[in-house]
Amino acid sequence: MTLRDTAQMRERCVFCAVIAGDERGTIYRDARVVAFLDHAPVFPGHTLVLPSRHYDTLEDVPESDVAPLFLLARRLSIAFRTALGADGSFVAVNTRISQSVPHVHVHVVPRRKGDGLFSSGKGMWVRRRYSAGEAAQIAEKLRSALAA
Repeated sequence: MTLRDTAQMRERCVFCAVIAGDERGTIYRDARVVAFLDHAPVFPGHTLVLPSRHYDTLEDVPESDVAPLFLLARRLSIAFRTALGADGSFVAVNTRISQSVPHVHVHVVPRRKGDGLFSSGKGMWVRRRYSAGEAAQIAEKLRSALAA
């Protein structure tokens, strides 16, 4: 892939637009990683963590960028308990199959006992939408918990 191809990919990538600042639900950002609320969450607080540099899949991420990605996923899992009262979390990465945006991202989903995520007869990735103001409230709670 040439530098021109890479630049064109970043221009078309919705997650690269988020990294560039086009996102109101951003929970965390530094030079290496960004976290923001998923627009169609499985459960409220469902967060996407991604590297600031564009990599299509987890396989493409250099080892030096893997640690910051999963360290932030871990911090969010902890923050879910204090900010959202979650009992735990579910962390997942799709590589190619079911990867809706070709920019590697980690799903960090707050879990509660009995939430039905893995119930038989129910699709695992059933999405919902946030009600008015709900995403902003959750993002603020998570930002506060991460800052603590």
